[in-house]
Amino acid sequence: MPSNKKEGIIFGLMMCFGMVCVMFFYNMYLNGLLTTLPISGILSQFALTFVIAFLVESFIVGPIARKAAFSLPFDKSKKLYVILATSTCMVIGMVLCMSVYGLITSMIMNGIEGSIIANYGRTVLKNVIVAYPAQLLVIGPLVRFLFVKFVKDEPVVNLSTSNSSL
Repeated sequence: MPSNKKEGIIFGLMMCFGMVCVMFFYNMYLNGLLTTLPISGILSQFALTFVIAFLVESFIVGPIARKAAFSLPFDKSKKLYVILATSTCMVIGMVLCMSVYGLITSMIMNGIEGSIIANYGRTVLKNVIVAYPAQLLVIGPLVRFLFVKFVKDEPVVNLSTSNSSL
């Protein structure tokens, strides 16, 4: 959808903000932190999570996910297939990476019991069951709509070739 670097950054910020909103509050709820942390703590954690997620998406997961999605055998002329493949690869990559961040945060805030690997596996499963439908059914379509409506540059009309009487 984005056709230049500026649009790509704006689209990435919008998508990242939407997904961080959903996943941050979902994980805060799962860990019982929504009612125990002060608003200032929640906002600072949200800001830190957003920055980390945007950097991970921009420099690690995004490039790998796009490359992986376009290497899959499907008809790339169909926009829906491109969106589904890219979204799937992005969700998988972001869930794997941000679950590490969530596990580290959880260890710092209230510790974890049991194996780190088992906790990571449970965290990944809990996150993917919310992240994938949120991306495909809510955040992805909403961000694409808002992006096209408010950000995407309109094609430039060449007035010298149009038939207008001024």
